[in-house]
Amino acid sequence: MPTNAYPADSGPLQVRGACPHDCPDTCALLTTVENGVAVRVQGNPAHGHTDGVLCAKVSKYAERTNHPERLLQPLKRSGPKGSGQFTPVSWDEALADIAARLGAIAARDPQAILPYSYAGTMGLVQGESMDRRFFHRLGASLLGRTICSMAGGEGLVYTLGGKVGMKVEFFAESKLILIWGSNSIGSNLHFWRYAQQAKRDGARLVCIDPRRTETADKCHEHIQLRPGTDAALALALMHELIVHDWLDHDYIAQHTVGWEGLRERALQWPPERAAEVCGIPVEQIRRLAQDYGTTKPAAIRLNYGMQRVRGGGNATRAVACLPALTGAWRHRAGGVLLSSSGQYPVQRAQLQRPDLLAGRQPRTINMVTIGDDLLREASPGFGPKVEAVVVYNSNPVAVAPDSAKVVQGFAREDLFTVVLEHFQTDTADYADYILPATTQLEHWDVHLSYGHTDVLLNRPAVPPLGQARSNAQVFRDLAARMGFGEACFADSDEQLCHQAYGEHVDFGRLLDDGFATLPIPDAPFAEGGFPTPSGRCEFHSARLAAQGLDPLPDHVPNHELPERSAAYPLAMISPPARNFLNSTFVNVKSLRTIEGRPLVEIHPEDAAERGIADGGVVRVFNDRGSYQCHAAVSERARPGVVNGLGIWWRKLGLNGTNVNELTSQALTDLGAAPTFYDCVVQVERADT
Repeated sequence: MPTNAYPADSGPLQVRGACPHDCPDTCALLTTVENGVAVRVQGNPAHGHTDGVLCAKVSKYAERTNHPERLLQPLKRSGPKGSGQFTPVSWDEALADIAARLGAIAARDPQAILPYSYAGTMGLVQGESMDRRFFHRLGASLLGRTICSMAGGEGLVYTLGGKVGMKVEFFAESKLILIWGSNSIGSNLHFWRYAQQAKRDGARLVCIDPRRTETADKCHEHIQLRPGTDAALALALMHELIVHDWLDHDYIAQHTVGWEGLRERALQWPPERAAEVCGIPVEQIRRLAQDYGTTKPAAIRLNYGMQRVRGGGNATRAVACLPALTGAWRHRAGGVLLSSSGQYPVQRAQLQRPDLLAGRQPRTINMVTIGDDLLREASPGFGPKVEAVVVYNSNPVAVAPDSAKVVQGFAREDLFTVVLEHFQTDTADYADYILPATTQLEHWDVHLSYGHTDVLLNRPAVPPLGQARSNAQVFRDLAARMGFGEACFADSDEQLCHQAYGEHVDFGRLLDDGFATLPIPDAPFAEGGFPTPSGRCEFHSARLAAQGLDPLPDHVPNHELPERSAAYPLAMISPPARNFLNSTFVNVKSLRTIEGRPLVEIHPEDAAERGIADGGVVRVFNDRGSYQCHAAVSERARPGVVNGLGIWWRKLGLNGTNVNELTSQALTDLGAAPTFYDCVVQVERADT
């Protein structure tokens, strides 16, 4: 069929696409269309990594696209902010008013306008193309997009040189796999299938996680350390590798920098010290070190859960050093993988056109601190007060930390807010205009992955429902309304797909197959060649030293540490509920029914001390706020730690809040990222 047309009504057909959601797997999709309606979404069996299998969430994507609450026409606020009261308007009226109001603000200072977006879609076209061109041309404030992965990403950059690692398919050949900070069954399903293959072939699987996850249940061993102590564990493993000489001295000499300094640092961390910090048995550390030092090949699947604490960047650095010490990189089934996204030749400058700034250098506002920043007045250190926010691919009222402040900021009557959305989310309730956006089944896009190394193309399977428009089309329309005459604002969504990789990827192959594999060596660092300035794995980072930071990885304690005598004696982490993806899918009835209700998991000892019964309503609170939910009394929580499963929409919670009422705007050591899992609370029965 033509690449820019929908098929005629000639019975059922399947259209190739890609999952847009924030998951390492980036699955290839097949959408079945009948009579112009998407009736089924399944995995594409021709794509090796997907192999015809989807997670429970995305398998419901047709239900999400055809949801009776889909936003299908522009809406203008008709009641108080937060009331959710809107009146339908035409696209012409909405675009004219939005362009006029943004233009008036920009005439005073374009930095008073802030885009707010993240990974509601991971697509390069609908997530970071025409929108960036528009805001660059406008001169708006830049957004520091840090809310998920920046601490871990920076840790990789300063150690391995980028978001690079071993190829995921070769975990199937590993003999020891450390699954570190990841509930793979719930959030990285296709990696788990490789791990299961390795397990069937005799590999040992070890899960390192403060929560006893579904993944931990299926591993040979679970190391249930305290939140934020991962670097201490990694340093103790290094200590044992050194003391017992489980080292690859040749690999260290040829392909690393800073060995003597790291050796000295690691020898300060005997297992006894780390066991006390981590709250785990010392013998567990010794056994893990021996297994890692003597099993070939050994692989680490690191994920982003472990870096959402103050020392997240250092912890990532420490773990990323381990494979170079043992020479695990020599084997294609050895090494570490946190993210593969740095291996993609994305032409971001071509997509985003930073040249449209024309020499201007707008301020950058960190998306983590949106609660404080929307409440700031103009000042020399901050710049102009934020007068307008355009939100797309995100739901900050639900997902940003310290959400009471986020709500207060979005409730400002003098803040002009535009939200591009599929549904009337918590954030959309505070909008002045809601603009209906297409879903993945209705637009063009092209994708990378952070869990494998294939490029995927998404074709629209059905025409946009109602009056929905793609994100790129909305910003194209706004650019025209504001008189931006540069030729780049005329590029179509399909043309943007071509531009994303340029000549680095065969677009014809993408059109024919839906995916293309990048030509990356099976064992990319077997002979060194890291993308660092030195070309080596950098235990010692001269770049960090130049910033006045510790050039060696170390354990950095959490901002908030529980004390039994304190007002908030429990640590809290907030991992994702299995059937949601951040705040996406919360309003899909079938998935919400499976998930049941907002929960906090609490260990039986902590529950008994507080008179809390399983299923009872509790109040979880600290100085930032209070959150009501149901208690799940369970050994999935370790003593002294509670697990607030997220992220429910606030308006679907018991008292109009969610777990982010409790999290803070404090930042990580590297990457200025959030510390969602660095939080102390108290829990009590709601009837007290």
